[in-house]
Amino acid sequence: MRSRNFKVLALSGCILLLGFSTTITAAPSKGRPYFEKRGEVVWEVPTEEQVIALSFDDGPDPEDTPIILDLLKEYGVKATFFIIGNKAELYPDLVKREADEGHELANHTYRHLYFNKRVSENRLQDELRKTQDAIFKASGQRPHLFRPPGGYYNETLVRIARKEGFTIVMWSWHQNTMDWNTPGVSKITSTVLNNARNGDIVLFHDYVEGQTQTIAALKTILPELKKRGYRFVTISELLSYSKLSPVKQGDTIQ
Repeated sequence: MRSRNFKVLALSGCILLLGFSTTITAAPSKGRPYFEKRGEVVWEVPTEEQVIALSFDDGPDPEDTPIILDLLKEYGVKATFFIIGNKAELYPDLVKREADEGHELANHTYRHLYFNKRVSENRLQDELRKTQDAIFKASGQRPHLFRPPGGYYNETLVRIARKEGFTIVMWSWHQNTMDWNTPGVSKITSTVLNNARNGDIVLFHDYVEGQTQTIAALKTILPELKKRGYRFVTISELLSYSKLSPVKQGDTIQ
């Protein structure tokens, strides 16, 4: 009996040790400084040029996107749209309009998939590729920028996205308008105008559940930034001001 108990305890100890070993040998999570320094994830582009990039997530939306496009056209602004693949399939004419009017198209997954939970590599590849196909079918373009929904990312996501030929783009932390949460037109407006800096990437949404406040805010933001001397550029244009070049297909993490 004593021998049997010893074997059970020994086995339990091995299992516990194995679990402990797996935990401490797992690769530590790497944050913004690591990926930003290597040029694998972009939050903003430090530059002396007075340029700023507006980005819109989660569209296209048949109600809000056309109005936003009208406003951008009125003020001569080019922006970057991070498109949901299944919405591109539903509203291909809006995707085509975005491209035809000189805006940049970018990938935001097919189903707005969050990567804060375990997701297989095959699932991620499928989300990226299906969105690429939907955007290409609508516009004839294949984007090279990708923004993970919610800004969730890890080393696996970075590796797969780079392998698929993408540059991962987030947004300036001080330019998160939170417009998806309808915080108020004045709050959205003040977030952008009070924090505007050269090389910023501003986060908006051209789809908001419920009544959007983004459109009303843009009516103040666009003319005011132009008055201050800012030039609006797409994110790819903004990247040209950086010493770090966008990733090329086939590049790997060293």
